[in-house]
Amino acid sequence: MNVLVLMAGIVAGLATLGHFTAGTKMYLKPFLACDLETIPKNVILSVFHYISVYQILSSLVLIMVGINYENCMYDPTMVLNFIGMNYAFFAGVQIIVGLSSSVKGGLFKMFQWVFWVLIAVLVFLG
Repeated sequence: MNVLVLMAGIVAGLATLGHFTAGTKMYLKPFLACDLETIPKNVILSVFHYISVYQILSSLVLIMVGINYENCMYDPTMVLNFIGMNYAFFAGVQIIVGLSSSVKGGLFKMFQWVFWVLIAVLVFLG
């Protein structure tokens, strides 16, 4: 068992829950209700669900590898590094967008980067 990777999977699972609950309520539904053409709305809806799929699969892989690290794959480090790098880059992009946003306190209002950093660090330490 790799406790740090398991913790990363649990945090990723919680972030996924937040994505489906708060993310849908606070971001997706208001966006879909705005006055915009159908194609851009459907593209953003697709992107939301692409992220959903990635979050579900990466959470499951992290949990599986965390629980059964020694027997899960012949070399789990490649998969773990890929997932860790994804979350690290998600955090970087979110931080850049938050800092460059015209929204006052954007870095803290767009707080998802905290989860992404935590997941990436736990994966890399595990």
